[in-house]
Amino acid sequence: MPTKAYDELRTLARDAALMGSVEALVSWDQETYMPPAAADFRAEQSAALAGITHQKRTNPRIGELLSQCEADRTLTADEASPAARNLREMRRLYDKKTKLPTTLVSELAKVGSQAQEAWKVARADNDFPAFAPWLTKMLDLSRQKAECYGVPPGGEIYDALLDDYEPGGRAAEIETIFTPLGDRLSALIKGLLDKGKAPSDAPLHCKIDPAKQNQFGNFVIAALGFDPKAGRLDVTTHPFCSGIAPGDTRLTTRYRDEKFTDALYGTMHECGHGLYEQGLPKTDHFGEPLGDAVSLGIHESQSRMWENFVGRSREFWVWALPHAQKTMGSGLEKFAVDDLFRATNLVQRSFIRVEADEATYNLHVMLRFGIERALLRRDLAVKDIPAVWNERFEKLLGVKVPDDRRGCLQDVHWSFGLIGYFPTYTLGNLYAAQFWEKINADIPDLPAQMSKGQFGALLAWLRTNIHEHGQRYRAGELCQRITGKSLSADPLLRHLERKLRPVYGL
Repeated sequence: MPTKAYDELRTLARDAALMGSVEALVSWDQETYMPPAAADFRAEQSAALAGITHQKRTNPRIGELLSQCEADRTLTADEASPAARNLREMRRLYDKKTKLPTTLVSELAKVGSQAQEAWKVARADNDFPAFAPWLTKMLDLSRQKAECYGVPPGGEIYDALLDDYEPGGRAAEIETIFTPLGDRLSALIKGLLDKGKAPSDAPLHCKIDPAKQNQFGNFVIAALGFDPKAGRLDVTTHPFCSGIAPGDTRLTTRYRDEKFTDALYGTMHECGHGLYEQGLPKTDHFGEPLGDAVSLGIHESQSRMWENFVGRSREFWVWALPHAQKTMGSGLEKFAVDDLFRATNLVQRSFIRVEADEATYNLHVMLRFGIERALLRRDLAVKDIPAVWNERFEKLLGVKVPDDRRGCLQDVHWSFGLIGYFPTYTLGNLYAAQFWEKINADIPDLPAQMSKGQFGALLAWLRTNIHEHGQRYRAGELCQRITGKSLSADPLLRHLERKLRPVYGL
C-alpha cells in the first residue's frame, strides 16, 4: 500500500528522470541534427545537464526516504511485490550514484561529447591516432568511475562498469558462456562455408534510393507495432534508439543505395528497442525502476528478436517482399521469396558488426569484450588497439582487416565511455533465442501469422511477459520465470542450425 514517504520518493525519482530526459534529448540532437560548429558548446551543455541530473539523483532526501520505506513492512513484507522490487532497485541505483562525485559525472559527459565528435571525424578519415587521445581520456575517466563504484567481491574492475548495463553481471561468468559458444559458432561457420553451397546475394545488390528505403522502413516498423505518434525515425552515423520520455521514443538508422537490407535490419533492430520502450509502463512509473528496462541484455533480446527471428525468417519475406517490390522496385521484382530469404541469411566473414549475419555476429562482440577488459586492466595500451584488433579479428573470422575505419574505429561506444556494454549484445541473442522457443510454444500458429504481416500476438506476448514488468525481475530471474530454465547457448545454436543448414543445402 502506498505511503506518504513512498509517494514523495517516487516524486523525487520522477523529477530526476525529467532532467535526465532533457539530457537524452540533447544527446539525440547531437547525433542527428546538430550543426558541426555547435560541438564545443554542446559539450558544455551536456556537462551542465549531467551535473544537474546527478545532483537530483543523489539528493540526500532520497536516501532518507529509502530508509523509511525499507523499514515499512506494508511496503516490503512481500519481497516479490512491485513496491518492494521498486525499492530494491532504487536502493541499488542510489547507492551507486552517490559514490560518484558530480565533477566526475560532468567531466564524463563533457569529454564523451567531445570524443564523439572526434570519433566521427577519425572514422571518416580512417585516422585512429587522431582519436587515440580522446579514447585515452575516456578510459581514464571510466577507470575513475569503476574505482568509485568499487570492485565487487570476487570480481574484477570491469564488473563495476558492467553492472551499469547488466545488473549483477560478472565478466568471468560471461566468459564461461562466450568461450564454448565461440567454439561452437566457429565450427558451425566452418562447416557451412567449407561444405555447403552459399546462396546468391544478387537481391542485395539492387540499387535503391534512400528515400524509398526510408518509406519501406517506416511501413515495416508500423506493421510491427511501433507507434509513430509516440516516436520517429531519423538518420545518424551509428544507429541507436533513445527512449527519451513517455510518448517520445526516437529511432535512427543509416542508408546506402546498395544492400538495402543493412538499413532495413538496422531499422528493425532499433524498432525492437523502440517497441520495448513504448511498452514499458512509463506513464505510471516514469523515473522508477518499474518503468525502466531490466537490463541491456534483455533490451537487446527485443531488438535482435525483431531483426533476426522475425526479419530474417522466410515468413517475413512472404509478407514483406510484395510490399518491398511495390515501394522500392529497382529490380526487386525479378526475385522470389526464397531468393530474399536465402540472401539475407548468407554467412560471411565480414568486417562490420552492425552488418554481420547471425552466425558471425557474436564473434564480433567477443572480440570487443576481450579488448575492453584488457584496456581497463591496463594489459593493453590504447596505441596498440589497431594491431591487437586486427590480429584477433583474423584469428576469429579468418580475414584481414583492411583499415581502421572497418576495424577498431567502426563503433561509437568507446567514445561515450560505454565500457561493459558490448557483451550485452550477445546476451541479448541468447535471451532472444530462449524466449523465441517459448513464444512459439505459446503461439503455435505464429509463423502463419507472420507470413500475413500479423505481428500483434507476438507483440502482445512480449508486452505481457517482459515489457510491462519493468525492472520487477532481474534478467536471470525473468528468463527463469518465462522459460523455466537458466540462460543457455543451446536455443541460439538450435535456431542457427535449423535455419542455416538448409539454406546451405546441408
